[in-house]
Amino acid sequence: MDIPVKLTVELGRTKLTIKQLLELAQGSVIELDGLAGEPMDILINGYLIAQGEVVVVDDKYGIRITEIITPSERVQKLNR
Repeated sequence: MDIPVKLTVELGRTKLTIKQLLELAQGSVIELDGLAGEPMDILINGYLIAQGEVVVVDDKYGIRITEIITPSERVQKLNR
């Protein structure tokens, strides 16, 4: 099937106020809720489908899938 989908790897999330957003400048560091070394969430069209670890492939970032999320696990994660 040649149907394009959007794959996103999420490092973490945070909330900012408008004031904090406006204060961002080159070199600013935004702290995320994800911990270093934790698996990254892999989303297809915004839906969690797997988790993985960051790897380097020919000087580019990649993601090695370490766990595929079952449909029941996907529902549980949506309810958190």
